[in-house]
Amino acid sequence: MIIFPAIDILNGQCVRLIQGDYNQEKVYSDSPVNMAKKWEEKGAAYIHIVDLDGAKTGDSINKSIIQDIAKSVNIPIQVGGGIRSLDIISTYLDNGVSRVIIGTAAISDPDFLKAAVKKYGDKIAVSLDARNGFVATDGWTDTSEVKALDLVKNLEKIGVKTIVYTDIAKDGMLQGPNLEEQQTINEATAMNVIASGGVTTKEDVENLQALNMYGTIIGKALYDGKLDFEDVVEAK
Repeated sequence: MIIFPAIDILNGQCVRLIQGDYNQEKVYSDSPVNMAKKWEEKGAAYIHIVDLDGAKTGDSINKSIIQDIAKSVNIPIQVGGGIRSLDIISTYLDNGVSRVIIGTAAISDPDFLKAAVKKYGDKIAVSLDARNGFVATDGWTDTSEVKALDLVKNLEKIGVKTIVYTDIAKDGMLQGPNLEEQQTINEATAMNVIASGGVTTKEDVENLQALNMYGTIIGKALYDGKLDFEDVVEAK
């Protein structure tokens, strides 16, 4: 199982939000680039990056910082947040990003998603963020009427190979992941599923690994010192 340390970028800084609430942010570093180098030094095999400004506005506001990260580390990075055009996808992929994650646009513009998957194949992932089983969009500010399981089945038909599944209720709460929900999603699809939201302890990581998840994203627990990344990598 791949363990992805998360770097969330807001106003050019490395931050964490609680349950995706932009009014509940905590700044951890003024340099996302240095943070990426830190995770690489600690043994990360892959880094997960979110442009929070982009997720909210639809514009890739932190694009230059993300491109700097791609140039500064020797491990792959995946990027999400505001990915709503083929141009921004090609810009990222041409500048060192390994995988681009489409979120809101996967629901609001399925033709765009289909075009992206057709053109870029497995370099496209979809972020599926759920609140009470329904998909949330626009930086989690809106909840749609689309059931997460229904979307999963549609994504697989389109040809998506990887999804990031986040239970918003758990995100940033340091209360552990929703194992039942993650298992349901993982067993419903042949796609690679990356679990996100609430991973706090080594036991959480082991439990997700026991569910045969493709990967898991860890954010707040690492930044608040609740979890040591080297310990998790050794346990994996």
